[in-house]
Amino acid sequence: MKKKKNIIVYFVDQQRWDTVGAYGQTLNVTPNLDLMAKEGTRFENAFTCQPVCGPARACLQTGKYATELGCCVNGVSLPLGEKTLAGYLNEAGYETGYVGKWHLASDLDSNHYETVNVPVERRGGYRYWRAADVLEFTSHGYDGYVFDTEGNKVEFTGYRADCITDFAIEFLEQQTEEKPFFLFLSHIEPHHQNDRGHYEGPEGSKDLFKGFIPPADLENASGNWREEYPDYLGCCNRLDYNLGRVRETLRRQNLEEDTVIFYLSDHGSHFQTRNWEYKRSCHEASIRIPLVAYGGPFTGGGVVREMTSLLDLPRTVLECAGLTPPEEMRGISLIDFMDGKRPCYRDTLFIQISESQIGRCIRTPRWKYSVAAAGDGWTCFEGDSYCEEFLYDLQQDPAEQNNLVRDPDCLLVRSMLAERLIYEMTLAGEKVPRILPAREGEYMPGASPAMIPSE
Repeated sequence: MKKKKNIIVYFVDQQRWDTVGAYGQTLNVTPNLDLMAKEGTRFENAFTCQPVCGPARACLQTGKYATELGCCVNGVSLPLGEKTLAGYLNEAGYETGYVGKWHLASDLDSNHYETVNVPVERRGGYRYWRAADVLEFTSHGYDGYVFDTEGNKVEFTGYRADCITDFAIEFLEQQTEEKPFFLFLSHIEPHHQNDRGHYEGPEGSKDLFKGFIPPADLENASGNWREEYPDYLGCCNRLDYNLGRVRETLRRQNLEEDTVIFYLSDHGSHFQTRNWEYKRSCHEASIRIPLVAYGGPFTGGGVVREMTSLLDLPRTVLECAGLTPPEEMRGISLIDFMDGKRPCYRDTLFIQISESQIGRCIRTPRWKYSVAAAGDGWTCFEGDSYCEEFLYDLQQDPAEQNNLVRDPDCLLVRSMLAERLIYEMTLAGEKVPRILPAREGEYMPGASPAMIPSE
């Protein structure tokens, strides 16, 4: 009987897609990921479904929208009854391991595990454990601690991404060709260090990457990108170095041929140019992510240009393991984009936004359309009515510098996009809202989703 595929999710935090050479970065930041993209498949237009750390992780572990889980803000634990990827794969005979940042055990008002051991029942079913619930609270760019499977504190010394990868390699070196494994390696880099307010790249990053070319959305903006971007790229570069270490371990253990590996981020970073922080907005800098896969059906697959979502990963992981995803899992398997047997064109992606606002967004190949409801995005997660906030023509304005939401010439486009957004919200299990136009009056549903202008 042929062994099932091993699966690795190499997950990073707050990395923009355009930090990667395969997506156009001119500096030598990501040589290992660029090679993996060349050997495997690069998803050119990949996006998160929720540009906030904890909610994005909840979506990725379950295949459900944040509103379906109640995990709409950081500091909300994953419901104990929710079945995760580890739960499905444990049942299928996999060894399951989790390393790094979890961010799904603590609650704002109870269950405070930010700096202490996460109990077994709150680990999402993962059996091997070298993790902390909020890794940025138990460590800095250099030095810190996590907890092991038995709940013991494990201190580490050195650059954090290197040490977290050491734990992942420890797991890989325990594996054999006899039983399949699933490893979820969750780095915090290149996320800023919360208590210091800076991106903490390896020593020397400021000099190594001082010659960066600013992305178009940043170059004429304020924010803190001028001082922070070199260290940010340094973080990305060290993640890439450690990706190389993981792939080398697979080769050394004779496991590479039977392993599928995914590289992706939970969201991007706009460097305080769009709101008060780094994400939590509809803009490409917040929602567009790198997504590269290698192994199995993704080997030699080239480039997929259709829009894909972080919510596509759970179905994909289960299908790579030979399992049939449950109906309640959202998204489309990325395998559907590869074999050409199943039509898979997607013309709309739906994104929920929280904390900074009660926001909803859709992206089509041409348009970005975002609305927001009144209320506190930390305590209220859905509205009865929303007001138009942003409209961008991405063909003419890829850096999103010209907001057309009040342009009278775009009235028809706005109304049809509003109808499509309502349609996507209801598909996600949300109630039918009203969408108020940016100008006076109130938009009422009526146009068909099929009437959206040609892309």
